[in-house]
Amino acid sequence: MITDVLIVGSGIAGLSYALKLAERAPNLKITIITKLDESEANTKYAQGGIAAVTNLKNDSFEKHINDTLKAGDGLCDKQVVEHVVKNAPKRVSELAKWGVCFDKKNKSQYDLGKEGGHSENRIIHHKDLTGLQVQNSLLERIHEAPNINIFTHFFAIDLITEHHLGKNLAYGDKDISCYGLFALNIHSEKIVKILAKVTLLATGGAGQVYKYTTNPAIATADGIAMAYRAKATINNMEFIQFHPTALYNLGENPAFLISEAVRGKGAVLRTKKGNLFMQKYDKRESLATRDIVARSIDRELKTSGDNFVFLDCSSISDFETHFPNIYKKCLSIGINVPEQWIPVVPATHYLCGGIQTDISGKTNINNLYACGECACTGLHGANRLASNSLLEALIFSHNCAEDTFKIIDKLTIPNNIPDWDSKGVVKTQEQILIQHNIQEIRSVMTDYVGIIRSDFRLKRALNHIKIIYEETEMLYQNNALSLSLCQLRNLSTAAYIIVQQSLLRTENKGTFFNLNL
Repeated sequence: MITDVLIVGSGIAGLSYALKLAERAPNLKITIITKLDESEANTKYAQGGIAAVTNLKNDSFEKHINDTLKAGDGLCDKQVVEHVVKNAPKRVSELAKWGVCFDKKNKSQYDLGKEGGHSENRIIHHKDLTGLQVQNSLLERIHEAPNINIFTHFFAIDLITEHHLGKNLAYGDKDISCYGLFALNIHSEKIVKILAKVTLLATGGAGQVYKYTTNPAIATADGIAMAYRAKATINNMEFIQFHPTALYNLGENPAFLISEAVRGKGAVLRTKKGNLFMQKYDKRESLATRDIVARSIDRELKTSGDNFVFLDCSSISDFETHFPNIYKKCLSIGINVPEQWIPVVPATHYLCGGIQTDISGKTNINNLYACGECACTGLHGANRLASNSLLEALIFSHNCAEDTFKIIDKLTIPNNIPDWDSKGVVKTQEQILIQHNIQEIRSVMTDYVGIIRSDFRLKRALNHIKIIYEETEMLYQNNALSLSLCQLRNLSTAAYIIVQQSLLRTENKGTFFNLNL
């Protein structure tokens, strides 16, 4: 398969990038691959909305910039933050032109929400289903574009670089280029070579590295692991954001998210005994940033021995109107909100690090871009500000598209890239080992590399993960590929990087907290 542009992932980052290219360059051949259905992406699970300054009477770019920098705890790239915040209104308007419906007070004013860490109401949303609304609207436009093809149930295995032409590559090489990738057709179990002038990784995060996560099952760090193997720079993987308020419902994976917008609307956190506690940890109380709230809940649970805390929504009289999806979910398990409080716990939610890019979305590998949660752009620093994630994907997909237009006409694909070599491999008889190792990774990461870490826990985790990582590479070399084996390979790679970079961090910042620092 040969294409001009190859996009891995069908969330907001990949879809908006594809649309921009298709609208301006109808002669470009654009291919999107996704490992499950086209609608299955982290995007559709985003409840809160998109942070953007649209009311200049009460808000300002400077306030949004300062809120983002404060949340990032000194590790944001200020130039990137300013660029993202100042371009946010344009990109939101573009979404509206593409058919995304946002809630409004009247014809000219958005109904703006507020979330933790924000000094003003600036969250543009569609009830509590913003991500789903964005996902569906973008897919409708994608289907109207004659030069965009989507291949579902294609799993990206490895990027094609000079390595496949017999060259030895090292981290830091400036002469590495990407020419597409090898993908597993999940239905036929055949390996397909997809050649491309430009490749965009928009593969989402790594939530499934942990046992408890709000991320869907697809969030197995595929793009990050592929880029790492291709010698791309990976940074800030130690900064895992735990959402403070996942619904406590044993056995549910992914965990159902109770949006931060609920606290923005007036909900407060209480212990099982009914006591308020956030005032002990931050003057913003229940509206402090996610890292602070998650650590505070974790401390309360460890002190009390309880399994969860409560989110008291009794002050929100119109809860069902503003949060219909959350209301329906809670009611399905016997909780009638706002009369009854919602049991919540922190859960892995967002990866602040990833594949290092510049402001154009370029990685250190030529012709390879990264966008969305899999990328480390400098916006989030040590902790993402609420509702800056969909915004980041919009801004950087635009930047990636602009840069692609500058280079694509000059690019060629080598004609001597070999096909996938599967000689000597056999179909694995070790599915039980694969599933066991996946569960082992999640347990080790949850127990030792969670909200609170220590040198001892991290070193213990490294020893465990290293064994699984090496065992997985051996399985990969000697067995026919399957979805589960490929995902195990990526999970073990991502876990290994997270632990390594956690051990290298010498100060506590944002979402990262080590007892020994």
